[in-house]
Amino acid sequence: MSDYILSKTDNHVGIATLNRPEVLNALSVELMDQLIAALEGFDSDPNIRVIVLTGSERVFAAGADIADMAEASVVLMSERNNLARWKRIAAVRKPIIAAVSGFALGGGCELAMHCDMIIASESAKFGQPEINIGVMPGAGGTQRLTRAIGKFRAMELILTGRFLSARDAYDAGLVTRVVPKERFLAEALRLAHELATKPPLALKLAKEAILAADEMSLTQGLEFERRLFYSLFATEDQKEGMKAFLEKRKPRFEGR
Repeated sequence: MSDYILSKTDNHVGIATLNRPEVLNALSVELMDQLIAALEGFDSDPNIRVIVLTGSERVFAAGADIADMAEASVVLMSERNNLARWKRIAAVRKPIIAAVSGFALGGGCELAMHCDMIIASESAKFGQPEINIGVMPGAGGTQRLTRAIGKFRAMELILTGRFLSARDAYDAGLVTRVVPKERFLAEALRLAHELATKPPLALKLAKEAILAADEMSLTQGLEFERRLFYSLFATEDQKEGMKAFLEKRKPRFEGR
């Protein structure tokens, strides 16, 4: 089996790199299965606190593998149910930072939007051009892009298939930060290492609460947030964090 995902660790940071350059990191079934295995492995590893997902300087991912779908029928697509794999990516509890350079199109844009923060190089291009091949986004593009940039911008981009530059994506609220191309991965890793100094349990619960904001009313969301907040008072990290604050020293969080 080809290594479509290259995985490594850097202290408390897990790094997954898309590695199918001959087809611009097209998201084949095999690549997706390897990616899910890598992300779930990092998620279950107590030494890993934050995950970085990246591609190459040239391309993050140019979309789904069209060769897998070109002759497929409704029945075959339904039986394959490949889109169900995306739920497993969304279920990863630790923060995921996407480091994006070059094209993030179709499934590549959807993959970046499954992450929790996006560091984009100045060369990055985001888009959902599925309309140009007779379909529409199917892995969350219509929902996540609309939530990120609003109905009217999302409607234009998805119905025309146009791309967003990195700067326009930042201005629209789709990406966290835009940096020079030579620094996109280094900046994502810098942010990941900063997050890795924070209490791991609080990181996971804060991510959970933020994601819940898309699904709940304000009243429900506030109640959900309150329960998670109270639950952290059962952790050793809460005691350590507040004690360190009072003693004017850096806390030592252990994820307990």
